[in-house]
Amino acid sequence: MSKTPSFDKDRDYIGFATLPEQVHRKSVKRGFEFTLMVVGESGLGKSTLINSLFLGDLYKNRQMPNVEERIEKTTRVEKKTMDIEERGVRLRLTVVDTPGFGDAINCEDSWRVCTSYIDEQFRQYFTDESGLNRRNIQDNRVHCCLYFVPPWGHSLRQMDLDLIRRLHRKVNIVLVIGKADCLNKQEVRKLKERILQDLEDNHIQLYQFPECDSDEDDDFKQQDRELKASIPFAVVGSNTILEVAGKKVRGRQYPWGVVNVEDPEHSDFIKLRTFLISTHMQDLKDTTQDVHYENFRAQCISQISQHALRERGKLKRDSISSTNGFDAAISETDRLLLQKDEEIRRMQDMLTQMQEKLKQTHLMEMKKNDSVIDV
Repeated sequence: MSKTPSFDKDRDYIGFATLPEQVHRKSVKRGFEFTLMVVGESGLGKSTLINSLFLGDLYKNRQMPNVEERIEKTTRVEKKTMDIEERGVRLRLTVVDTPGFGDAINCEDSWRVCTSYIDEQFRQYFTDESGLNRRNIQDNRVHCCLYFVPPWGHSLRQMDLDLIRRLHRKVNIVLVIGKADCLNKQEVRKLKERILQDLEDNHIQLYQFPECDSDEDDDFKQQDRELKASIPFAVVGSNTILEVAGKKVRGRQYPWGVVNVEDPEHSDFIKLRTFLISTHMQDLKDTTQDVHYENFRAQCISQISQHALRERGKLKRDSISSTNGFDAAISETDRLLLQKDEEIRRMQDMLTQMQEKLKQTHLMEMKKNDSVIDV
């Protein structure tokens, strides 16, 4: 009895299983870009937190304004770029800071600079994308906005609500309670509850975490639940390395003890870093592309279409009016020509009648003369 031949494993292998590796190699070779906007009034630890998150020093030469300069201080935009490499993966980080926000006496229009900058980056990307050469488009769109809330308030202020209301449909907003070591655990919990209630009352939607897939492991699902429960993140930043119980930690020294920045019992710093860098950075970029930028792009296309329709209607009206004017001019000319022809025809008839009368008169005279001669 013959044996059924066994198929070779290589014969059943097509090769498309290496596509993730190909994408990985290409992405690593190209590198990644991420733009982070930081908004909040001075003194909330924004610069310290950014340096703590990315282990760098983006604000070496910053000069703090004095009281006289803050009286008429206006919000401006400062961009700082840093190239980071970790395990062969390169990241070009752009931090967009807004010094002067909330520092002036009149802060009614502080939000305008932020919204204008975000719209301008969308507009520039739309222009580059619509051009002929789209190979090297630089993506400067804001992928995430960290908005810092002061810990000494009871909830969100009107200035906070005005900005968040105008930004939540343009950018992914993540709320951060700065200098959370000013509060105890109970105060932090109450402040978070009031902030979330204010957002719900004002119909403001922050960045929405994607749902976990059913095939994810339990540890990842638990981590995702903890991240969602931590919003808004109550953080403490520090660039100082301290030694506590024989261990070197990043923290802040106080007379009563040390606040360990990376201790989840003291701060949500680790959760914020995990969310922002380790687990949701790509989703923040995808949401910017698929939701916020697509909304802006749809509005631009709608405006262009409406403008084109208006121009087309105007050209059509001008063309019709020009044609009507031309037809009117032709009709008037024809009318004049017909009048002239009619006059010429009448004159010819009159001339013919006169010639006929003259002829008859001449004939009558000839007959009269003949009769006289006969007599």
